[in-house]
Amino acid sequence: MNQIADLLPAANILLDLDAGTKARLFDAVGTLFETQRGLVRANVVDSLVAREKLGSTGLGQGIAIPHGRIRGLKTALGAFVRLKAPIAFDAPDGKPVGQVFILLVPEHATEQHLQLLSELAQMFSERSFRERLANAPDPARLHALFAQWVPAA
Repeated sequence: MNQIADLLPAANILLDLDAGTKARLFDAVGTLFETQRGLVRANVVDSLVAREKLGSTGLGQGIAIPHGRIRGLKTALGAFVRLKAPIAFDAPDGKPVGQVFILLVPEHATEQHLQLLSELAQMFSERSFRERLANAPDPARLHALFAQWVPAA
């Protein structure tokens, strides 16, 4: 299993979320982390919003990787959201985003943070991987896709 699958339990996968806006997406994710991990929803939302103000975390090709640092967090956490309808994300290619991986890291996790973002960028750069995520029928199958992913040689 890769680093990403380790920090993404199936319970942190939301399929066909009807968010409509970045703000509603971040609120839903904040609620997810509050419910699943006991984090304060507002802290999660504030961290994601603050990072987004520095520049869009939209990668292009319908993908975004919003990420934030959380004070008091001991290990990195992830969530994956497949949106019911793509939303505007100020991605470099101008396309709306339909698949979102949210990464939360400890306040001082610099090297690990960069490694995780790099691995996510590699994953999402593969068209076939993005297509399989788009077509996965349930969170368990989607989690398996993350677990089975290996970097191209």
